[in-house]
Amino acid sequence: MRVQEVMSRMIGASVLDVGTYEAVEADRSATIQALLVVLASSLAGGIGASGFLHDRSTVVQVAFLWSAISLVSWAAWALLVFEIGGRLLPEPQTRVDVGELMRTIGFSSAPGMLRVFGIVPDLALPAFILTTVWMLVAMVVAVRQALDYRSTARAIGVCVIGLALALGIVLVFGLLAKPLS
Repeated sequence: MRVQEVMSRMIGASVLDVGTYEAVEADRSATIQALLVVLASSLAGGIGASGFLHDRSTVVQVAFLWSAISLVSWAAWALLVFEIGGRLLPEPQTRVDVGELMRTIGFSSAPGMLRVFGIVPDLALPAFILTTVWMLVAMVVAVRQALDYRSTARAIGVCVIGLALALGIVLVFGLLAKPLS
């Protein structure tokens, strides 16, 4: 795995380049790359979430907890997109390949790495809002390509429904989660 290739793909995915998503979809060796993008994005989200803290003494615990919650929420979103897009709302030409879908939507989480800037308290909320919207748009492109949709509206519907349900899961985890003491 070449770092330059991964970086190029993360940039391509972030700027919504359809060719990048098609290349990632077709490249079975990009599965580990996509996983690393998801892990880095989740870690960045955990670190950035510490910007919401008033008590900076729990930064490490909060970063770990929210990194885990971010990873779980991505997994929930991915599973929901797979089920909704591939099984409930497929188009006639839709062919569901789990690996292709996971690779494309894995790379669509690349903008989430910018959540690390949330560590600055005044940037936390804008960073999370901006990256969530950006990741949603990237996910729409990824889903449209991976599920061979002709309709962008269908991809938007699948991603928005999946995101709403995944955010509900995150909210439940967030309410149940207590800082480690």
